[in-house]
Amino acid sequence: MPVELKTPLAIQAGDVRAAAERIRPLARRTPVFTSAGFDAESGVRAYFKCENLQRGGAFKIRGASNLILSLSGEALSRGVVAYSSGNHAQATAIAAHHVGARATIVMPEDAPRSKMEATRARGAHIVTYNRFQESREAIAAGILAETGATLVPPFDHPMIMAGQGTAAMELLEETGPLDALIAPVGGGGLLSGSATIARELNPEIRIFGAEPEGANDTLLSLEAGTRVTVPHPNTIADGLRSPKPGELTFPILQRFVERVLLVSDAELRATVKFLLLRLKILAEPSGAASVAAVLFRKLPPGIRSVGVIISGGNVDFEELARY
Repeated sequence: MPVELKTPLAIQAGDVRAAAERIRPLARRTPVFTSAGFDAESGVRAYFKCENLQRGGAFKIRGASNLILSLSGEALSRGVVAYSSGNHAQATAIAAHHVGARATIVMPEDAPRSKMEATRARGAHIVTYNRFQESREAIAAGILAETGATLVPPFDHPMIMAGQGTAAMELLEETGPLDALIAPVGGGGLLSGSATIARELNPEIRIFGAEPEGANDTLLSLEAGTRVTVPHPNTIADGLRSPKPGELTFPILQRFVERVLLVSDAELRATVKFLLLRLKILAEPSGAASVAAVLFRKLPPGIRSVGVIISGGNVDFEELARY
């Protein structure tokens, strides 16, 4: 259940509104889809915010561009550094290319090949690491110390959080009042930004997160009242493998999120298949987590309408064929 906090939160609704204006040159206003067939299967009226159709194939361009487009010319001349398994890597590369800045991306060796190739195609320099033995933060810190570049973190930064929240702002502007909003949660940037603006637009809306069973750090953290680490999260949802919520995102999740709903890898595979075959929507497992929670009826009773953020659609063809 939401927790009342006395400390100031990292972002406010006004930050999300400002981000919407700043990112306009780069981020698309993605469509909102509905499906009578899905509604019949899930028992609720669902409105899908299709960030799988976003530039770079995921919502991440919203946060990365909000931060990079705010940097001075001097800062951009020293370049930017990010660490990511794929979607944030691509987003940072796209935004950096737009402003003519060098981008260095720290990516795990086992990142999806399609995401790594797309990042490299955007002109970024990739540094790989073993996520079981090395620290991406430490590697990035070394690059930052050597180059003086600016870090573009995947979620735990006010500009990133505010930018990512613009997805929910667009969704609710189009649908009007809904009973609930649900988004996937890894480090919490998307969910914290979305919750911030959603509550300002509709104080009565109920906020939920969706998380893989093998990467349930946010659920455990909310239950414990403090950030909990899940070492080496094990899930096919590579974009949701953050080992713990962000220092800045977590208080917002505590304040606004009613519950985190867990989905299994089997449910993620079934949802990716359902979306592709029944709705003609291509989503990656991470992007489909919120849809899976609704499809498999994990929402509490009494919810009739829900906004569902499909956060991304970048998936290797071979993996898609297996699903």
